[in-house]
Amino acid sequence: MTAPVSRDTFRAWGDGVFPPAEWHGDAKTPIDADTAFNGFISTNVVYALEQLGLFTWFDESGVLDIPQYCRLHGLDERVLRQLLAAAESFGHLVVAGDRVTPTPAWSELRRKIGFFTWGVGGYHDVFASAAAITRGERVFGRDVRRDEGMVALGSAQADLAMMRHLLDEQIAALDFSVLADLGSGISERVSRLVKSRPGTRGLGLDISASATELAAGTVARHGLTDRVRPICADVLDVLFRGRRIEGADQVDVAMSFMFLHDLLVDPGTRTEVIPALRKAFPHAHTFLLADTTVRPRGAGDALPVFSSGFELAHALMGVPIYTREEYENLFHEGGLRLRRTIPFGAPHTYLFVLEAQ
Repeated sequence: MTAPVSRDTFRAWGDGVFPPAEWHGDAKTPIDADTAFNGFISTNVVYALEQLGLFTWFDESGVLDIPQYCRLHGLDERVLRQLLAAAESFGHLVVAGDRVTPTPAWSELRRKIGFFTWGVGGYHDVFASAAAITRGERVFGRDVRRDEGMVALGSAQADLAMMRHLLDEQIAALDFSVLADLGSGISERVSRLVKSRPGTRGLGLDISASATELAAGTVARHGLTDRVRPICADVLDVLFRGRRIEGADQVDVAMSFMFLHDLLVDPGTRTEVIPALRKAFPHAHTFLLADTTVRPRGAGDALPVFSSGFELAHALMGVPIYTREEYENLFHEGGLRLRRTIPFGAPHTYLFVLEAQ
C-alpha cells in the first residue's frame, strides 16, 4: 500500500490542488538491475495475457483450466503454460497443475491494465528505437510509428478503470444536447455519455483510421448508430486548415482527454489553439479538457505508474508536454475561465473544467 504523502511533499506539486497519495508511487528509486530487467519481462507478460483474454476470463470466472482454455481459443498450450509460469514467478498467478487462479496482486494489474496496453502495445517500437532516434538515424512519424489502435484501446481501458466516475460527476452537472470528443479514440467515452443521457447526440473526432474503425464497432455495440458519429479527422485541420465538421455549430459541450498536448506541438500556433477551439465550436458553453502533465521533480524517491513512460514517449516523438500551471495560464490567455481543476485518475493527470467567456 502506498504510504501517505506529507504536506511538504505536496508543496513540490504546487499550491491549491493536492494530488492523491497514489500519485506518489510505489516503485522505489534507484531501481536496481534485477528489478529493471524483470520489470521489462513482466510488462510484456502482462500485456500478452491481456491480449490472450485472461483478464476478461478472470473477471467472469475465478479459475482457468489450461487445456480447456487452449481448446476454446486455439492456443499453443506449451507457450501458454510458460507465460503463466512467468506470471506466477512475478506473483500475479498461482498455477497448480492445469488450474490457474489470480493472486491479490492481479486486481491491481487489472485496474491499471490500460497503461500496459498503452506502453507495450502502443509504444513498443518507439521505446525500442530510443537509441536510433537519439542518434538521428530514425525519426518518429517517418521511420518509427506507434500503434494508434493500441494507444486508443489503452486509453479507453484507463478511462474505464480510473477516470469514468470523475468525469461522470462533472457531466452530471451540465446541460447539453450535442457532445463532441476530440481525440476520441474508439469512441467509448462519448458513446457511454450519450447513451446515459436520452435525446442527446455525440461526435467523436480522431486522426487514426484504425481507431475510427474500432469506434464504429463501439457505437454499434452501444446501439447508437443514429446518435453518435465517429469521424476520422485531424483536429488541427479543423482548427487551422478549414476542415468543416457537420454539426460542430450545434455542440454545446466539447471535451478532450490526453490529447491537448498534441494540439500544442507547433510553437507558431500554440497560443492560438484555445481561441481556435472556441471558434470551431462557437456555441459550446463548457470545455472539459484533461491531460497528463509533467511530473513535478523533488516529489519523493518513488515513481508512480505511467509518468516516466508518458514523458519519455513524448520526448522521443518530439512532442512537448506541460505543467499544470502552464495549462491553466494557456486557458486564461485563450479566453476560457477555469471553473475547477480536478486530479483525474492517472498520475499527474488533471481534468480542467472551463467555461467560455
